[in-house]
Amino acid sequence: MSMTANGLEIRRGEMPLVVSFPHTGIDLPAELAPRLVSPWLARKDTDWYVERLYARALELGATTVRTAISRTVIDVNRDPSGISLYPGRITTALCPTETFDGERLYRPGQAPDDAEIAERRARFFEPYHAALAQEIERLRERYGRVVLYDAHSIRSRVPRLFHGELPHLNIGTHRGASCAAALTRLIEQACEEPRFSRVTDGRFVGGWTTRRYGAPRRNVHAVQMELACRGYLDEPATPDPDNWPPPFVPERAAALVAVLRRALAACSSFALSNTGADP
Repeated sequence: MSMTANGLEIRRGEMPLVVSFPHTGIDLPAELAPRLVSPWLARKDTDWYVERLYARALELGATTVRTAISRTVIDVNRDPSGISLYPGRITTALCPTETFDGERLYRPGQAPDDAEIAERRARFFEPYHAALAQEIERLRERYGRVVLYDAHSIRSRVPRLFHGELPHLNIGTHRGASCAAALTRLIEQACEEPRFSRVTDGRFVGGWTTRRYGAPRRNVHAVQMELACRGYLDEPATPDPDNWPPPFVPERAAALVAVLRRALAACSSFALSNTGADP
């Protein structure tokens, strides 16, 4: 695995599968810390432990691209133009100024201006996506078909963003536009587990990464998996600095890890079954 000075971590595998981890980072540049309300708030919406959930699955030979930088610095799964991915719904920005719960992240007058946002894009966002694009193309050229799997998690209940409780497994395919229906079916089958609920293209249909790279006609298939945290953590009703995040317990997460391994194996099998350009 290689890691660059801008927090980009790349682990190259040789199977036609790329797994991206855009929101598991917790690093905050030292110069930013005094401007924040608190480091805990800045890390509150991290996709906690997601890279650990997929550690065994990555024995399958996938390539991984991860940023160690916190999403509070810049969210590499947002449209860089600032356009909302979910028009009419509350969501966070490219450089968020509030948490999912609406709590202010910056002290008064300390939020980033346009020039700083542009600097963060150049420093963190663009290298991340350059790496994704390079790895996707490397594997597409070798195999003819490649799958990009965008790995996420979120608290099961975030009333400001969605009603009620999320299913455990939320598959996003941009309503069928980012991957072949056959791949969607294979992932759904892999996720069949009585202990876990699932939905396809429910509250989450895929972020900017899924929408940007998913191009079935070019044999690039992209899917997002959003996990509800209660599937692998003892999730508190109300997170606070004393209980969030809870510790990661491998035994607690084992059932979900098995499901995710099957899902990635399904992605690999689909990519290896390439018989030409997809409709």
